[in-house]
Amino acid sequence: MTEQAQNYIKALLKPNGKKPTTRRVWSIDLEGVLLPLFTATNTMGDTMIPHEALGAPLRLAYNADGTVKFSKTGRPVVKVVRDIADHVRMMRENLVASLQAYTHEVYNENPDAFKAEASANQEAGKPIITKDNEALSKALTEAFAKTETEAEREREAVLA
Repeated sequence: MTEQAQNYIKALLKPNGKKPTTRRVWSIDLEGVLLPLFTATNTMGDTMIPHEALGAPLRLAYNADGTVKFSKTGRPVVKVVRDIADHVRMMRENLVASLQAYTHEVYNENPDAFKAEASANQEAGKPIITKDNEALSKALTEAFAKTETEAEREREAVLA
């Protein structure tokens, strides 16, 4: 595996502390990341996203009859323009493919260490899973008992 690939993956896994405050597309900040990126890719000729898509990336949604679409809460529905959504979807698919390729490459280069790491993960998770299962079982038992008690009270009230 190349050092560049290793550094790339390491950089992806480091927290940077920045939290986006704008609309997200596939969990990526639209205003701070995607619009500047797509402007850069258009500049370099790597993409040809229409200027109007980048200039107005959020659009009001319409019903089939041409009226403005509203959500159940009464707010107007706003969607990301298709040109941007399609490019983001492609980026996401390519990222997933590169992450899978990295995992495959690491596994092929060092299968014993990979298997040992996976086994260590599973062993470390067992006590947590056991504790959660016990807590869930207890909570369900208590909820069932409470429901039975309430149902019994209702039956007694009806019979009285």
